[in-house]
Amino acid sequence: MTRFIHDRFAKEFLEELLSPIGQVKIGRDVTSEVREIDVYFTPSTTIASYSASLGLLGKMASTTAIFEPFRNPANVSEICSCLGKLLDVRGELERQSRRENTRYDDAQLPRLWILMPTASKALVDSFNAIPDTQNWMQGIYFLGESLRTAIVAIHQLPETPETLWLRILGKGGVQQRAIAQLSALATDDPLRMIALELLYRLQSHLVADTPQEIEPEERELIMAIAPLFREQIQAAQQQAREEGLEQGLEQGLQQGLERGLERGLERGLERGLERGLEQGLEQGLEQGLEQGLERGRQEQQRLILENFLRVRFGELSPKMTVFLSPISKFSAAEFTVLLLAISMLTVDESGREQAVKLLAESVWKMSVTNLEDILSQAMTNLLALPVAELTLFVEQLPHLSAHELRERLGKIPE
Repeated sequence: MTRFIHDRFAKEFLEELLSPIGQVKIGRDVTSEVREIDVYFTPSTTIASYSASLGLLGKMASTTAIFEPFRNPANVSEICSCLGKLLDVRGELERQSRRENTRYDDAQLPRLWILMPTASKALVDSFNAIPDTQNWMQGIYFLGESLRTAIVAIHQLPETPETLWLRILGKGGVQQRAIAQLSALATDDPLRMIALELLYRLQSHLVADTPQEIEPEERELIMAIAPLFREQIQAAQQQAREEGLEQGLEQGLQQGLERGLERGLERGLERGLERGLEQGLEQGLEQGLEQGLERGRQEQQRLILENFLRVRFGELSPKMTVFLSPISKFSAAEFTVLLLAISMLTVDESGREQAVKLLAESVWKMSVTNLEDILSQAMTNLLALPVAELTLFVEQLPHLSAHELRERLGKIPE
């Protein structure tokens, strides 16, 4: 059972990290026997800084690639099965060339990367696989050039930042140390946030889908993931405190004095004023701090979203900025889901337009209910507004009735 959980994690992990720089297909079928490729990647967008941040994984993704991750060391039969999938793809490409009357070139064939925690010398030697230390680091063994295949022994890779995103797919201590090294990244780093979300999902599946007697290795993995989430929560709380404390204290003192004076006057003179001030200050401080912390949390989410959009699309369009403030009020769960949805968009003009539409739909659904029938037309009309009108409309959105929304956005323009 746990093997399938880890397989699903590996596929989702590679999909999330590689989608900004190309097309990722999970479970691509080949041949009439329907043999399924785990991850088929086709590069489409050149983002040098993003590829560099992926380190060794980014280098592997510089060309069309097939990734076959294994939770446990693959045996000869499993490696032959992977090679069979690659040869099936080669057959498809050759048949396509004949249909289109074009010349087939081996450069079109994907590179197959077989990822496994360890690989014995006997296994590597049985495929005549050899390292290429001039161009690649230790732990990677290449089969003959025409086979375009490499066996990656993750536990043999040097433990450097360049290999971090592959070592997370390792096992035991190697994987746990890689997870711990995520803490060195900034708390608002998009890759860190994506990895944390997927690791949390893995942790949840391990706890929910395995028997009560969890294997020691899985229990250690669960324990390795937990500190990162505590660290993320603490960082958010600390930033919220720093940004909200001053405002909270100011509001608390003001509200406390007002309530204290009011209660003191009602209860009359000395005793009433003394007790009223004390209680009013206490309640006012508490309420002010709560409001200040909430505003700090919202400001943090706004900054995270703004930085995330800049990293992904290079710059913010004017219409993107319109939706930053209302989205900052989302709950942590809603906010994380939105970030993940944006992370799966292509990094081009089409992806930028889809991101704006996704932001608009999210704000709409937060403020409007029971108007699903006009959603598509409403988004078209809403995003056609000039920026100034769009800004004003978004501010008014929570206060508009269903009738007003239908009248203003639900109709096809004449």
